[in-house]
Amino acid sequence: MSEKDVILQVENLKQYFNIGKPNEVRAVDDVSFEIYRGETLGLVGESGCGKSTTGRSIIRLYNATDGQVIFNGRNVHDKKSTADLKQFNRKMQMIFQDPYASLNPRMKVIDIIAEGIDIHGLANSKKARKERVYQLLETVGLNKEHANRYPHEFSGGQRQRIGIARALAVEPDFIIADEPISALDVSIQAQVVNLMKELQEEKGLTYLFIAHDLSMVKYISDRIGVMYFGKLVELAPANELYENPLHPYTKSLLSAIPLPDPDYERNRKRIKYDPSIHKGTNTEFREVKPGHFVSCTEEEFKELKAKQ
Repeated sequence: MSEKDVILQVENLKQYFNIGKPNEVRAVDDVSFEIYRGETLGLVGESGCGKSTTGRSIIRLYNATDGQVIFNGRNVHDKKSTADLKQFNRKMQMIFQDPYASLNPRMKVIDIIAEGIDIHGLANSKKARKERVYQLLETVGLNKEHANRYPHEFSGGQRQRIGIARALAVEPDFIIADEPISALDVSIQAQVVNLMKELQEEKGLTYLFIAHDLSMVKYISDRIGVMYFGKLVELAPANELYENPLHPYTKSLLSAIPLPDPDYERNRKRIKYDPSIHKGTNTEFREVKPGHFVSCTEEEFKELKAKQ
């Protein structure tokens, strides 16, 4: 990919939280990656690994402790005028994990979806506003009759569709989906992911898809990054990561994925990751083969290169 195809660059991002001296939580610790325009980058790891904090730091819900986030050629965390902030908030949107908690229970769906339209002046009349909301509801698989209902009148899957419609309302370039399916039934998860894939193709969207379910992440992602305790430990194309995992933690995550095969499940051996193997060693994020990066020591790097 050429430089002009990069929509987002995360460079040495750090997000530390002080919880009283001398304690410091390094939720995101020197993380770097790029996202190309029109692709989906999946970010995976166990709860507490820092993946959601990474997403929230990118979209400025948290002020980064250090590092840079470059979106469309501009540093997200630089001081911005009101007009600049407004433009940034329009071009980058977020879909949240809990579709009920992220929707105002006192607002009707039409006003929830139209909030961004109102803020950015994207409709020149009440009629145009209403028509735009109806169109968005139809886009996400709902209908205009849903516009005058309240969030509690919908199922979890329908509420997440409303959340997606709200994000789409301001015509963004880039959407951070923070565990958008983890609160949904398995049967509904595939519907929401398929909807996101369809919308991406139709509208040329770019996604950062954050999740802990590796099987679903593989389905939607072009590339996948694996996080462990605030650090990015591996990054590769989705199929490459599954077929040729290099970091012991990635191997551990993949070994835990169940398959609908009783014989396989009876004999499946879970690989346990022992973090002490890297304790006190000088690990760096290195490119073992084109597009496949892994956190490793110099010695491990030489061994991995020799095997490729």
